[in-house]
Order: sequence, then structure tokens, then C-alpha cells
Amino acid sequence: MLAGIVLLAFFLRFYKVTEIPPSLNWDEVSIGYNAYSILKTGRDEWGVFLPIHFKAYGEFKLPVQIYASIPGIAIFGLNELGVRITPVIYGTLTVLFLFFLTRALFKKDEIGFMAAFFLGVSPWHIQLTRASFESSFAAFWIVLGLWFLVKGFDKHKWIIFSIIPLAVSIYTYNSARIFTPFFLLAIVFIYRQTFLKFRKEIIISILIFIAAMLPLVPSLFSGERTARFKLVSVTDDPGLIPRINESRGKSSLPWPLPRLIHNKVTYVSFYVTQNYLAHFNPDFLFISGAPHKQHHVQGVGELYWVQAPFLFLGLYFLFKKRHPFKWLVILGILIAFIPVSITNDSIPHALRTLIAVPFYAILTGFGIYETYLFLKNKKKLINAVLLVVFILFVINFVIYLNNLFNLYSKNYSRDWQYGYEQAVEYIEEHSGEYDEIVFSRTYGEPHMFTLFFLNYDPVKYQTNPNLIRYESFDWVWVLKFDKFYFPDLGDKGTTFTDIVARNPDKKLLFIGKPGDFPKEWQRLNKISFLNNNPAFDIVEKK
Repeated sequence: MLAGIVLLAFFLRFYKVTEIPPSLNWDEVSIGYNAYSILKTGRDEWGVFLPIHFKAYGEFKLPVQIYASIPGIAIFGLNELGVRITPVIYGTLTVLFLFFLTRALFKKDEIGFMAAFFLGVSPWHIQLTRASFESSFAAFWIVLGLWFLVKGFDKHKWIIFSIIPLAVSIYTYNSARIFTPFFLLAIVFIYRQTFLKFRKEIIISILIFIAAMLPLVPSLFSGERTARFKLVSVTDDPGLIPRINESRGKSSLPWPLPRLIHNKVTYVSFYVTQNYLAHFNPDFLFISGAPHKQHHVQGVGELYWVQAPFLFLGLYFLFKKRHPFKWLVILGILIAFIPVSITNDSIPHALRTLIAVPFYAILTGFGIYETYLFLKNKKKLINAVLLVVFILFVINFVIYLNNLFNLYSKNYSRDWQYGYEQAVEYIEEHSGEYDEIVFSRTYGEPHMFTLFFLNYDPVKYQTNPNLIRYESFDWVWVLKFDKFYFPDLGDKGTTFTDIVARNPDKKLLFIGKPGDFPKEWQRLNKISFLNNNPAFDIVEKK
């Protein structure tokens, strides 16, 4: 049974993984190229030796996903499979380890099978393990760590082992930097009487955790700690102060009540609460899912319809039976939505809340098992319930598979920056014919796609005399390297016509979106998104 579930999970993550999602996105090529750079030189794209934080686009990526991607790239090369084989493998292993965690919690193989199954077929988890997303790797380490932690209640040495994967999760994804410490503090407090019985293991575990966190200390006093948070924090929303002032201006209350009611504290508190509760919306969980097109297949919920009643029944039976680990499961869900609540984009957010998915799977499995026990003496009723559950699941599963394998890539290829690979293939074939290649930043980060799909020598890039990059609005922009120029056409004096005027003696190749070029210029190639809408024109000025 377990082997069948794991094989199904692997198939759902591996089948057509180089085609669906339809292209590597800019984070995947950044992760892949930096892993490739470490593999070849021991240094990242900036020339930093074995960094703990990768500056990348300026948001300082955490290291675990990048280092873990090195074996896949070493075996399969710097390509889609080389990058995506890593999440396929750890995504499948998460399903396996969830079985062991659930069995350790409830001492029942049957509940473990169901939890593993629902994680294995989860639209939420499949989507984020078919591409290289750090959040899914954080979920892997947390599930592994919690399995060891639960084992530690019986065999105390496992408490020590649990701290290692839990500490690794903090180096994997920013949400885990909040989730893991909060979760551990809550568990230690709730189970304090039990933990006092094996103080030695707890003390050793605390010392290991502190030692594991020491490499992060320097980042507390640099931009590495706050770079990503500043990009997404609700407190950095440029519209925050204008909205507060507008609310004060519209208030009919006497002074100073408008100032007391409408201020940063009250607004942010309301915003954070609203963000948090949005992740319990049935539309997000069971009907439409997250709005971000990269993070969700669209057209189905993050969870299956059939899970809804069993989540509530699972909660009911956890408390009714006073299960000793009820708070471990419940807190896993409740704390998972705290990190995303202080951000200001794409709420509800599937990527930053993926840590909740294994706990939803556990609760579903427990709810189904206890419901079966409750009804097992009523054979007609239990058979009817099982039939309805099976039919609903099959319908929902078929709809999901059709959306994923038949519709998703065609409908949302633009959201995955489709077309960059095809553009770079043309560049590779014809770069020797031109003095300079001008690649518009219309769709974002063309320099990284160029580095990745050219398999550009990292040493040559790190030491390139033509490399020009600058920072603006907490982001790093690469303007030039080698013979490549990546202008922002929105800047003054940077239209393609302006560039031609400044380089009268150079033969130039241009890549940009349709409409960027004068009609009389010669179109050499046209690249379309998978829905046949135009993506790139490749043009030469004659």
C-alpha cells in the first residue's frame, strides 16, 4: 500500500515535469544557475565563496534549495530536468515521511496511508513540487523533523535528531524562519511536563539549535535579514499612509478620535487579521484556490471537496478522544498562516503557506478513519458514505488532472515567462553574427535566462569586464555583460531607436515584445506563448 502511494506521488510529480509547468520561472533559473556556479567554481554568481545567503536578484535567497540542486544539475545538466528533479524527489519523500509521522502520532498504519495518499495527490503540494520552490523543501524538513520529534516521546534520543532537520528548514524558506521557532516554542510549552522527564536530551537539543543558528547572526546586522521582508511586508506598502490619512479625512468623529482609530497599529492589525483569516476561506481551500498562477493550477481548490467534512470530523474526534498529539496537528495549521499574514501581495497565498498541507492531510486521514470506526456497524450507511466519498474524489481528481496536464500550460505560459528559452536558443545560433544583442526587460530578468540557457561559464561571468549591474528599489538589475545589453524601455532614452542611434557602426540584434519596434525593421523570428498570443519578436535594423 505504501509503495503504491509513493509511486503514485512520484508519477504525479515527474510525468512531463519538463513541460508542465511550461517553462522555468526566474526563481528557478536563478536557483539553477547559482547551483551550477557553485558546482563549477565553488562561488555564486557574485563570486562569493559558498555563501549562506545568495544575493541573486537582491532578495537574498536561502541556501538549502540551491545547494540541494547541485546533484541534479551535475547529473542531468543545466536544464529543466536538472533543476526540477530535486523537488520531484524531495516532494515524493515528503509523502513517504508523512506516513511515518502520522503512524507515530496515531499508532495506526491506516491513518498513515490516508494522510500520505492525500498529500501525494494534493493539488497544493503537487504544484509546488513540480517546480523548484523553496517552500516545498521547507515542508520536507519540517515533516522529517516532526517525525523524529514524535518518536522522541518514546525514545528520547530522537528528540536530539529532530532538531537537525528542523534547523535546516530555517535555512530553506523564509516562512519556516517564523513557523519553526514559533511551533517549537508552542510544543515545548504544551508538553513541558513530558519534556521535563528527559532534560538532558532537551538541553542538548537546545544547544544544537543555537549552534545551528549562529551562522545567521551576521545577517541580523546586514541587509540580508530584511531584504526579502522589505519587498513583501505590509508595513512597506506605499499606499499604507495615504489610506490612513484618507480614512481620517472621511471620519466625522471629533478630534482626536480619528487619529486614535485610524493609525498604523489599527490598520496593520486589521490587515494582518484579514490576511490570516483569508486562508480559511472555503473558496481558497476547496473551490478556486490561490490567485497566483504559478502557485496553483487554477480551477480547483487547494484541497479536494471530499476533504472538507473530514477536516471538521478530524478536529471533533481529536478533542472528543483527547488525543495526546492533538495540539501538534492543530498548531501546525494555525501557525503556518502567521508568516504570510504580514505580507501584502497575492492573498491568499499558496506558496508561503504550503507548510500547512501535511497537517491538513493528517487531519483528513484521521477524520476518515474515525468516521469509519463510528459507522462500521452500520454497513449500509458506511457503504453509502464510502461510495459517495469515492465518486466525489474521482470527479474532483479528474477535473484537477485535466486542468494540470491539458489546460494549465496553454492558459498560463506567460505567467511562467515562457519564450525566454526559445529566444536564447535563437541567440545561441546567431550571436556570432552581431556586435551587440539587446534584450528588453519587458517580462523581467532576461540576463538570468540568458546565463542559464546558454550554460554561460560562471568564471567568465564573474570576471566579465563588461558586467554592469546596479541596485534600485532593493532590487539588483543587470544592465550588461559580454555582448548582451538588457535595457528597461521605460527609461528615458532607451527605446530601441535610441539604442540604434547611439551605435551607428554596430550590427545589433533586438529581442522584445511586439510593438517595441518600428514597423519597417526586419522581423527575423516570432515567439508566441502557448495560447498563440505573441511573446517576443526578434528583430534586426537594416
